[in-house]
Amino acid sequence: MDNHSHVKALIELHYLPSIAYFAALQGMDEVIVEKHENYTKQTYRNRCHIVSSQKKESLIIPLTSKHGKVLITDIRIDYSQKWVNNHWRAIQSAYGKAPFFEHYSDDLKHVLFSGAEFLYDLNMELLSMCLKWLKWSMTIGESVAYEKILVLPVLDLRTAINPKKEENLPHFFREVGYHQVFGNTFVSNASIIDLVFCEGPGAAQVVQKSAIQKMNK
Repeated sequence: MDNHSHVKALIELHYLPSIAYFAALQGMDEVIVEKHENYTKQTYRNRCHIVSSQKKESLIIPLTSKHGKVLITDIRIDYSQKWVNNHWRAIQSAYGKAPFFEHYSDDLKHVLFSGAEFLYDLNMELLSMCLKWLKWSMTIGESVAYEKILVLPVLDLRTAINPKKEENLPHFFREVGYHQVFGNTFVSNASIIDLVFCEGPGAAQVVQKSAIQKMNK
């Protein structure tokens, strides 16, 4: 048994998070999801990257239009656009020939087609699924209020993984190569589904190798 204290991290939910997201959470006892933030546009909250024949391809969940500051838990998914079918078709096209696609694809399809009304709820289900895939036993909690500055012994990872702040990644993530379905050029830091479909049970080890230790103790 490790002689460390109970280590927690606070992070926002992403759509099918990147490998760096899980590298940042590596070694945590508990992940606390930020439930009281306002939605921020052009982030990974409603988008992810997969690796297709076109190299890096973005999948974006359309949202119903909102104005002003809106709590993340109030953001609704727009099903008037056929995004679920489109995302699933893109995922099948990208990973249908991946070694472990058939082992994990039913889990993913079940969540994607569940008809979740709110983005927060969908992303929470996907996070639980990914942690199960990695066989990580960390618990998932939710924040009880928004705290700009954390006073508890919690690692604040909010906004650490952001399309506009890719320079932050080297603080807790280093690229570890693995065999991808398409091409000879490795695409770094795609969605965790790229790693899981390609490496299966070995995915957790790749995440562990890609994690740079963040805590002093």
